[in-house]
Amino acid sequence: MSVHKKKFKKVTTNSVQEMKRNAEKISMLTAYDYTMAMMVDGAGIDVILVGDSASNVMAGHETTLPITLDQMIYHASSVVRAVNRALVVVDLPFGSYQGNSKEALSSAIRIMKESGAHAVKLEGGTEIKESIDRILTAGIPVMGHLGLTPQSIYKFGTYTVRAKEDEEAEKLLSDAKSLEEAGCFSIVLEKIPAQLATKVAQTVSIPVIGIGAGNGVDGQVLVLHDMLGMTKEFSPRFLRRYLNLYDDVTNAIQAYISDVKSLDFPNEKEQY
Repeated sequence: MSVHKKKFKKVTTNSVQEMKRNAEKISMLTAYDYTMAMMVDGAGIDVILVGDSASNVMAGHETTLPITLDQMIYHASSVVRAVNRALVVVDLPFGSYQGNSKEALSSAIRIMKESGAHAVKLEGGTEIKESIDRILTAGIPVMGHLGLTPQSIYKFGTYTVRAKEDEEAEKLLSDAKSLEEAGCFSIVLEKIPAQLATKVAQTVSIPVIGIGAGNGVDGQVLVLHDMLGMTKEFSPRFLRRYLNLYDDVTNAIQAYISDVKSLDFPNEKEQY
């Protein structure tokens, strides 16, 4: 049976919900700068996530915790200037929303006003419901994030698969329902058993986007630098590399160095 695919001139929160209703899978990638965002958007991606993973792939930190709200706004602003079609969602960074709903609202407003983004994403379930409620009262769309939540890595102590035990799985399902009831337009599920992720996607009416959560969800997200093969150390089971840019770029730079050293570059046609 063929799946009806509607061409959206501009993807919105309503668009991704319509995609779920039409059984059309949602494509989502991260981006952190103007040039890459322009290519990702031009290729036809549905959702661009300005992730706090910029802390890792752009700044070289071990975790996502060090990145600041100002830095997230900088990255988001760069991305928004490049985008014509995709829905742009921005992570609220660690420390900008946990335990203080007023600060959460202030952080979300700053992202929306100063970057021009379309929505924000928060990690956690019922424990951050007050922050989600307050952000939503300002008319700011919220995407949830459950499962492996990298901002809580020191609590977990490991990046292993989450919700394998019944108790944690039941809480995750309950949290997903709570996020839907609160008014979140979508949920990301990270690194959880595929069977559980499928159950969540079938239980809630809002789109569920997975990363390491199997193919029974409504869409997929990957970190751009990982799927393009720009990173070499990170190689989880769920990652498919579509290019090997690390080696390609290294070879190109080495060729440039060689041409400069040998006086081959610039040649007569490459000068005035």
